[in-house]
Amino acid sequence: MKYSDEHKEAVVKKLQPPYNRTVAQLAEEEGISTGTLYNWRRKARAQGRLLPDNSPEPEGWSSRDKFNAVLETSALSETEVA
Repeated sequence: MKYSDEHKEAVVKKLQPPYNRTVAQLAEEEGISTGTLYNWRRKARAQGRLLPDNSPEPEGWSSRDKFNAVLETSALSETEVA
């Protein structure tokens, strides 16, 4: 099945903070195969987007994801980060 770029983007955003949905959750909700979602996540990561693994806790994040989170929040104030 062919998905529009807008739909792909909307689904990938659900994988990102602050939502941190799991691939399994989105597959069930959206009716999209997990393989397709993993592929979209891999491509988004290759573009430098912050997409942690299935854990919303930093312990489940790769070193690259942690580093990207630091970069993305470095210019924010303490209130904005919270």
